[in-house]
Amino acid sequence: MSGKPEFSRRRFLKASAGTAGAITVPAVLSGCFGDDDNDDRSTDTLEPITRYASFVFGHGVASGDPLADAVILWTRVTPYDDGSGTSLDQAEVFYEVATDAAMTNVVSAGSVVTDAERDYTVKIDVTGLAANTTYYYRFNGSDGEASVVGTTKTLPEGSVDSVALAVCSCANFAAGRFNVYQEIANSAADAVIHLGDYIYEYGSNEYPTEDAEGRQPEPTAEILTLSQYRHRYAQYRTDAQLQAAHAAKPFICVWDDHELANDTWLNGAENHDDTTEGSFSERRAAALQAYHEWLPIRTGADNSIIYRNFDFGELVRLHMLDTRIVARSEQLSYNDYVTAEGIDSAAFTAAMSDTSRTLLGSAQSAWLNNSLASSGARWDVLGQQVLMGRMYIPQELLLLLGQLQATSDSATAAALQQQLLTSLSELATIKGTIAAGYEATLTAEQIARVTTVAPYNLDAWDGYEVARTAMFSLIKAAAASRGDVNLVSLAGDTHNAWSSYLYPVNLLIGETDASPLGVEFATPSVTSPGLEVYAGFGADTTGTLQASFEQVISLLVDHLEYLNAGNRGYMLVTFTQESATCEWNFVDTISSTDYGVLSAQAKTLQVMAGSVTLSEPNLR
Repeated sequence: MSGKPEFSRRRFLKASAGTAGAITVPAVLSGCFGDDDNDDRSTDTLEPITRYASFVFGHGVASGDPLADAVILWTRVTPYDDGSGTSLDQAEVFYEVATDAAMTNVVSAGSVVTDAERDYTVKIDVTGLAANTTYYYRFNGSDGEASVVGTTKTLPEGSVDSVALAVCSCANFAAGRFNVYQEIANSAADAVIHLGDYIYEYGSNEYPTEDAEGRQPEPTAEILTLSQYRHRYAQYRTDAQLQAAHAAKPFICVWDDHELANDTWLNGAENHDDTTEGSFSERRAAALQAYHEWLPIRTGADNSIIYRNFDFGELVRLHMLDTRIVARSEQLSYNDYVTAEGIDSAAFTAAMSDTSRTLLGSAQSAWLNNSLASSGARWDVLGQQVLMGRMYIPQELLLLLGQLQATSDSATAAALQQQLLTSLSELATIKGTIAAGYEATLTAEQIARVTTVAPYNLDAWDGYEVARTAMFSLIKAAAASRGDVNLVSLAGDTHNAWSSYLYPVNLLIGETDASPLGVEFATPSVTSPGLEVYAGFGADTTGTLQASFEQVISLLVDHLEYLNAGNRGYMLVTFTQESATCEWNFVDTISSTDYGVLSAQAKTLQVMAGSVTLSEPNLR
């Protein structure tokens, strides 16, 4: 957006009155007021303020990256035209941190200066705080404007009874309402773990193919430049439910692919074409800069490095990983290995066995090795983007799902969906017969249908078997050194809820016998569609087809303990000295902010410390 909109303070306040716990800036103010040049000046090197213009805090407040003695506070100055003809060169923003919601017992205060070169965003690393303490904070402008009061909490030290983490990912503005964020705001979580896809880069009516009512993305075209990424973040942060979640809880975030482009890897992405969209490295730099401007995350000298850890006393060490941008090798594609007879297993296995392909990279792997080795926590938790658990499915299902995702013809899709349902039924019967001990009654061809398997998603750890084996080796080494590691992996990306065991076997070399190292809990999406779209059961309002699909997939995929394939929600993961308990919570709609909790789909699984066994806890 160029120029300044004509929007008075009086009109702004009238438009924002009555919002639920957060100010919502109208779309006319949600664009960016900066440019694409950035010399990354720190606030203490800015020239003295020469001119002021009026502003409000239209994008809310946020906190993040909490430590035992510090936390990042965030806001953004939203300029408006006050009729004086002056423009906003720089703005001085005052902040206060208090131990009470009335902001009477102020423990930290100060001011910072922001300008267009950081898109008028403000990030303050407030230090000298007390551990395990709830704090309240707000921002003020020189003209008397005040932000809403936000709530944050520092990390505990020493002995800790329990820690509750809300885990979410994949919030596509165009797909529907952010009701899940409102539920997170209302939850008992101590902090929010956001595993990526905080924004989506697509243009209007691209993904989804039809924007939800009132949810057209801005800009309407796919975003490529710094100003466009800033504009998209600005739109997302006008959402009252997202603002409510940020104002209520500290966030700990990592990016996934859509903060840049779909299926990003180190030097490119599926949704980037150098010949028509320019330099990928320039787009990457723009996306990373906007991310650090708009998210309450600590920014170091190299803003591409976001792997870091957080200690919740002696109970949890959270290792936040980057499996997407910093070192990922390009994804394999089944299109390169599919023949008329199916997948060329020999060629595919050779590609998967390439030891040069990486997901974490050597520097991050060394860091993780040290982080695990030095951890004295009861629970070691991996916060990362993509499924780590093994999801090998019969190849005939894989090919059908691939065809479904590739077709845009409704008649073809309907036929493929029916074929998929038929295959699922037949495969479930075969697998059940084997499990019951009657394998001898089956033909070799029938057995081959369920034993000829391949990774479901080559964009996940399944597509990087060598890297996964190396990761599991790090965990086994840490367990051997420390005596034990209680491991939980948290994942997002797929838009569906999963739970599985983490077995350190390498199927490429025929390993099948091992004990699990830990468990994985994977979160559903905030809004992005899941398997219900591709498998074709989303239109069934009775839930019968969804339940059948989930049951069959859980039967066919070894080590998979739970799947919800069709609902939007988040996880609340609670750690105690005795157990790690995951509650999957779902909303009944994203079509309207008039929503309810989908209690019939709620699920809880628990793993006890010292025993890698998932079970449903006694909740009496």
